Amino acid sequence: MASNDLISIKDWIRWGAAKLNQAGVFLGHGTDEVFSEARALILHALCLPPDTPDFYLDSRITKKEPQAIKDIIKLRIESRKPAAYLTNQAWFAGFEFYVDERVLVPRSPIAELIENNFAPWLDFNKTQNILDLCTGSACIAVALSYAFQHAAIDAADISDKALQVARINIDKHGLQEKIQLFQSDLFNALPAKKYDLIVSNPPYVDAEDLKNMPREFQHEPMIGLAGGMDGLLLVERIIKDSASYLKPHGILVVEVGNSKQALIEKFPQLDFVWLEFNYGGEGVFLLKYQQIREAFYDGNYNT
Repeated sequence: MASNDLISIKDWIRWGAAKLNQAGVFLGHGTDEVFSEARALILHALCLPPDTPDFYLDSRITKKEPQAIKDIIKLRIESRKPAAYLTNQAWFAGFEFYVDERVLVPRSPIAELIENNFAPWLDFNKTQNILDLCTGSACIAVALSYAFQHAAIDAADISDKALQVARINIDKHGLQEKIQLFQSDLFNALPAKKYDLIVSNPPYVDAEDLKNMPREFQHEPMIGLAGGMDGLLLVERIIKDSASYLKPHGILVVEVGNSKQALIEKFPQLDFVWLEFNYGGEGVFLLKYQQIREAFYDGNYNT
C-alpha cells in the first residue's frame, strides 16, 4: 500500500506497526507490541496526547502530517532509540514522567506493589518514612508519594544527571515538599534515619546479559544497568547495609531481574520472599529487618 492511500490516524498506526515489525525493533521499554509502539510515536508526531481516545484515530491526516510520521518511525528504526526517548514520555504506575537518556526508561514491576501499598507486608497506616534507593527518574519515588500521601519520601542516586531528571519529575508532579533528593552512593551520603520501607531498582544486569542486550539498551545509561560480573555488585551492599536504616518492623524490597539465581546461590541461608505479579515481571525480593539483622549482624552468617 502506498503512503498516499493512508487516510486516517488508524491507517498510519497500522503502517507504522508494519514498518517496526519488518525492521525487528526491540520492544520492552514501555510497550510490548508494535501497535502500541507505533501509536505512541505517531500520536507524538501529531502533537496529540498519548491518552487520545480511540475514536479520534479515525480522523483524517492532513497533507503536511505524513512526513512527521514517516520521520519519527524512520528515526526509531535507524537509531534504535526506545520510543520513550524520542517522545520524552513514559508511564509508570499510571503516572506520566519525563525521560531522556540520562535515566533508564521506567518499566519495573514494582509499580504493581506500589499500587497495592505493599500489602500484606507493610502496615499502611504506620508507614511514615520511605527510601527509594537508585531513584533514576524518580518514577518510584513519585508513585510512592501518591500511594502513601502521609509519608515522607527520600530518593537517592549517585548520578547527578539522573537527579536532574528526577527533579524535573518531582516538580512536574508538584511534590517538592514531599520528596527529598540526595546524591549518594547507596547509603553513604544519607542522613542517619530509619525507614519503614526501603525500595530499590538498582543496576543488576550481569556482564553476560549486558554483552548480549539489544541495541535499544545501548542508549540507556550504563551506570543504571551494569551490576558487575554476577549482577550483584550493588545488590549485595544494599542488603548488608539496609539493616542500619530500617525500623524493626521495616522491609527491604529490591528488583534483581535475571540475577535472581545468582543471589540465591550467593546467600543460601537467606530466606528471600520472591514476590509475584499479576501483570508480568519477576526477580523482585522482599526481606524483613530481622532477617537481615540475624544474617549479617548477629553472627549467624559468614560473609
